[in-house]
This record gives sequence, structure tokens and C-alpha cells, in this order.
Amino acid sequence: MNRQDRYRYILDYFEKAQPNVTTELHFGSAFQLLVSTLLSAQCTDKRINAVTPALFARYPDARRMAQASEDDLFELIRSVSYPHAKAAHLAAMSRMLVSDYGGEVPTDPKELVKLPGVGRKTANVLQAVWLGRPTMAVDTHVYRVSHRLGLVPHDANTPQKVEAYLEKHIPKDVIPKAHHWLLLHGRYVCKSLHPQCAKCPFNDICPKLMKDSKLE
Repeated sequence: MNRQDRYRYILDYFEKAQPNVTTELHFGSAFQLLVSTLLSAQCTDKRINAVTPALFARYPDARRMAQASEDDLFELIRSVSYPHAKAAHLAAMSRMLVSDYGGEVPTDPKELVKLPGVGRKTANVLQAVWLGRPTMAVDTHVYRVSHRLGLVPHDANTPQKVEAYLEKHIPKDVIPKAHHWLLLHGRYVCKSLHPQCAKCPFNDICPKLMKDSKLE
């Protein structure tokens, strides 16, 4: 199976199995999606969804969160990974949104990555989920699954190279969903340490026995 056929097979499967896929994070605005995505780095969506109701009840938008101290935010997010650093990022990000963007989340990715704590992946999530733009957010799950399923070559050895390769080979209208398909497949099936190959719908076409496979 060549790579083009592999893309077609995998995308066709997901389109039939999960046609309405979206993020598992809970949010009610672009700001809340930005906050949730920032918090989700190296943390589970389940944990973030347990934390954000109280956080958003007190600080539902940038203007209100900009008035919070780092200590105030830390107390509400202390159960997430790296809570001190993330509290600092949330405080600084909210203040910058108010001072530089009138309290609104910018839609330009070049402006998004200027915000404290917001990297390329977080900016791409906002672009895809909130705006429906064809941007591929590459986290550890997407990176791993893309290599394991043979969707990218071995020399696509950085998240940005994987992003560029996937965006080149996946139809633009499918990219926002494809991010979630690959992420969720990595989260629940193609796990890092203990992949569930027996229940994987791609086990028969998985290149795990090929040279340089990420599963070797």
C-alpha cells in the first residue's frame, strides 16, 4: 500500500466511524477554548474539564481573568500539570489580551503566538476548532500516530514537519477533523507505551514491522 492509498484508507474509515468528531475540551467562547488548550499541555482533557467550570465561573473572559493574581489562578488550577507556570501564563495572557487586543482573542495566528503560553500547537487548535480553518495541530499523539501509521516519512522528525506534511496530503476541508481523529486514536488506541493493536482498525495495514517503525 503506497502512502496515498494509506491516507485514503485511513481517512475514509474515520469519516464513516467519526463523522462529527470535535475536541473533548469544554468551552463556551474563543477565550475559554484558548485557556483550556493552554492548560491541557501534558495533561488530560478529563482533568482540564474538571477544573475549568470553577475557573470560568469566576473568570469567564479575559477582562475578568486579567484582574486575577497568579495565586488566585493557581488555587483554581493546582491539580493540573505545571500549575505555577500555567497560572503565570494565564495571568499574563489575559492582561495582554486586554491591553493589546481589547479583551478579544485575535484570529491571526501570528498574533496568537505572541500571547504568553501560546505556542504553534495551541494557536492551531484555536484556528481549527473555533474558526474551522485547515490547520493541523500536532501534539504528541498526532506526531506518534502519524509516524506509526506511515502517514509521514521518517525524516518528518519535528512537529512542524509533521504538520506541513499532513496539511499537504489531507484535503483542506478534512484537516480540522483529521486532527481530532489522529489525536483520539493516539489517546485511546495507539497509546505510547501500550498500543491496543488488537482493537485497532488499522492493524492489518500498520507498518509497525517496517524498518525504522516507531513501534520497533
